[in-house]
Amino acid sequence: MLVLTRRVDESICIGDNIRITVVKIKGSQQISVGIDAPRDVLIVREELVVDRAGLVGESGPSRS
Repeated sequence: MLVLTRRVDESICIGDNIRITVVKIKGSQQISVGIDAPRDVLIVREELVVDRAGLVGESGPSRS
């Protein structure tokens, strides 16, 4: 894992078209980030990921 240090309004670029910017730092436990990415890139909080094949939403896992 690559660990980088950033301050408010500083960014990290991933590839040519994804930028993650530190928007706000609240205390020592919480930060807000902004993510600029193409619409076809799925962005989701890690705790919502079940596995690489599916996601869990507010209503629980989807079934096919």
